[in-house]
Amino acid sequence: MTKKVYNQMDWAEIEAVTYSEEDHPRKILGPHAVGSQVLIQAFLPQARSAKVRVGRSKSPIDMELADESGYYAVLVKHKMPISYTLIIEDESGREIEFSDPYEFEGIITEKETKKFSAGIDYQAYDMMGAHLTEIDGVKGVEFAVWAPNALRVSVVGTFNEWDGRIHQMERLGDSGIFELFIPGVEEGAVYKYEIKAKNGTVFLKSDPYGFGAELRPNNASVVRNVYDFKWDDEDWLKTRARTNYENEPVAVYEVHLGSWKRRVPKGKDAEKSWEERSAEGLDFLNYREIAPDLAKYVKKMGYTHVEIMPVMEHPLDASWGYQTIGYYAPTSRYGTPEDFAWFINYMHKEEIGVILDWTPAHFPKDEQGLCYFDGTYLYEPADENRRYHPHWGTLVYDYAKPEVSNYLIANALFWVDKYHADGIRMDAVASMLYLDYGRQEGGWTPNIYGGKENLDAIEFIKHLNSVFKKRKDGSMLIAEESTAWPNVTGDLKDDGLGFDYKWNMGWMNDFLSYMQNDPYFRTNHYNELCFSMIYAYSEKFILPLSHDEVVHGKGTLLEKMPGTRDEKFANLKAAFGFFMTHPGKKLLFMGQDIAESEEWNENRSIGWDLLENQDNKWVNDEFRDLLSLYHSEPALYKYDHEGKGFEWINCISANENIVVYIRKTDDPDETLLMVVNFENIPRKNYKIGVPFAGKYKEIFNSDAEKYGGFDFRNPRVLTSDEEECDGRENSLRIKVPPLAISVFKCTRIIAES
Repeated sequence: MTKKVYNQMDWAEIEAVTYSEEDHPRKILGPHAVGSQVLIQAFLPQARSAKVRVGRSKSPIDMELADESGYYAVLVKHKMPISYTLIIEDESGREIEFSDPYEFEGIITEKETKKFSAGIDYQAYDMMGAHLTEIDGVKGVEFAVWAPNALRVSVVGTFNEWDGRIHQMERLGDSGIFELFIPGVEEGAVYKYEIKAKNGTVFLKSDPYGFGAELRPNNASVVRNVYDFKWDDEDWLKTRARTNYENEPVAVYEVHLGSWKRRVPKGKDAEKSWEERSAEGLDFLNYREIAPDLAKYVKKMGYTHVEIMPVMEHPLDASWGYQTIGYYAPTSRYGTPEDFAWFINYMHKEEIGVILDWTPAHFPKDEQGLCYFDGTYLYEPADENRRYHPHWGTLVYDYAKPEVSNYLIANALFWVDKYHADGIRMDAVASMLYLDYGRQEGGWTPNIYGGKENLDAIEFIKHLNSVFKKRKDGSMLIAEESTAWPNVTGDLKDDGLGFDYKWNMGWMNDFLSYMQNDPYFRTNHYNELCFSMIYAYSEKFILPLSHDEVVHGKGTLLEKMPGTRDEKFANLKAAFGFFMTHPGKKLLFMGQDIAESEEWNENRSIGWDLLENQDNKWVNDEFRDLLSLYHSEPALYKYDHEGKGFEWINCISANENIVVYIRKTDDPDETLLMVVNFENIPRKNYKIGVPFAGKYKEIFNSDAEKYGGFDFRNPRVLTSDEEECDGRENSLRIKVPPLAISVFKCTRIIAES
């Protein structure tokens, strides 16, 4: 090495680079002006020799080996700026020419990093992660990751043989963000971040903001483009933005994409074991294959939305997505991000909304994920009493950190902005709100006031909901909150949490508890049937009959029902009738509307062949007709969240296990009268009170012959009598079928003056 070059070298910095401990590699790597010349330095540990080609020169210049570890340098007679490529001969003797990453300045601005550090960069995904980029005509990928306590961060992948020495990243001020543009990296490249902690430990992490991921069991991130999909769902989005769903039918079909329908193995694939096919992803349908069949079924039945159990990348099938690793990556089990965008676009063109399950309450401890990300407790709290989630063996987010809160808020917005999701259903909200959730006494740390409320999580939730509310695009935020926390759907201005809807877990648990009793014993549980109306308007509720109720030995909805096989089916049809006519929006898990008897298992398709059985088809037909009734009768949805939409006629007939109630709107002639008999005894001349003098036409009866019932119906229009009953001036005498619901359309008789 010439003395002139030697004197320009910063040997302390060179040592930091060669020992892979440099967090400001641009200080010495790349081009730097030295008087009227340019000093170009490169760390090329994979090279036998190195040259520089300036511009389009045909004669490259030899670089000098400054350090035997592979550190090269050369002085070039040129002024800044300079454009050049590096040429190396690798260990196999191949000659490789490429652009130098350290030739390019970073593209992330100080303004952006300040927004990120303040927790208000709601489009942080546009800056962080891996982005296909072009700088000065050179194509490549801009990588950015937050790892403030790391000694050094490198990008490693298929493009550098996973060698962490080659692409050491630049720390941006005190933001904790590391970034590097790597020329020549293309879509589909597989990568991770190699992080060297301050204690010297080196480990690999997948990208928290990565748009794609490998198929499990592999767990690296994949460079994907999520910006160029050609959407054509503008009409749907415009309609959504002006729709007030509170006064419209909302019937949600909850789906696990991997087990809604599976591929039938053929040829050599059929000879493989399920474990082998599963590992290769052979049994899964692609997002594009699922969409047409799913949309066809949803439209045939009359659902308005599908709710997809988490599609964010997750390592374990059995977690159903609720232990998320890749928060910004649709799972590769069913295809690429573009395939998933196609799925949602297709559903929207079929006028079906798509709600995504989302898990901001906890994350798994898998070593490639967020756990101990930069060698410190970064995404999780340092306090051990707040760090672990005992229920799921997972880690809890540190919502007090602006960057962590920002990560989650931007993620929720990402699915709405980039994938046009119509709603986000937030899982396990109760576990976020309470510091003692699932923890034993002495195993949790109180808040600053000595209470059990997680003040940081509350602030995070309010922050998220306030951002969504300002958008006014019709997208929904739904809370799965299993306690009596007040004002979950209350206005933020009134100290509410600001959700659009809350799952009514209390109703679900009480109602299913009631239904599981033999009719003889239901008398003692009658309060469980009626209690929900005490608090029905304290929140804006969705009534869920969700996946949680049909797994882990709980039995399917059909198998929860007591009695003989025929009685089980009759009970289920009556239960569906009560579910569909009770105040609140609706959610039903897949497979229950075909009366599956086998508990849901993520490793198999739901039992579509059951529809060849008459009993199952009757249930499916009944639920389809209930959904049709739900759409056609405004009384069943218009005032779901207001007391004026419901009225008990009789909720005291515990001995008979009968309830009578009405649903109504401002127009009395839209009133519906429901009579539900949860006893297996028919009643021929049963007297009930009615809301007014009028004619009453039975428009639905779950005991109808077309649903496999005894056809114990009221076929003729009935006229009320001026006889007091149930505290009403007018009454009817009707046939009440066993284990069934009857629905009557009410028309007033206006007395002549």
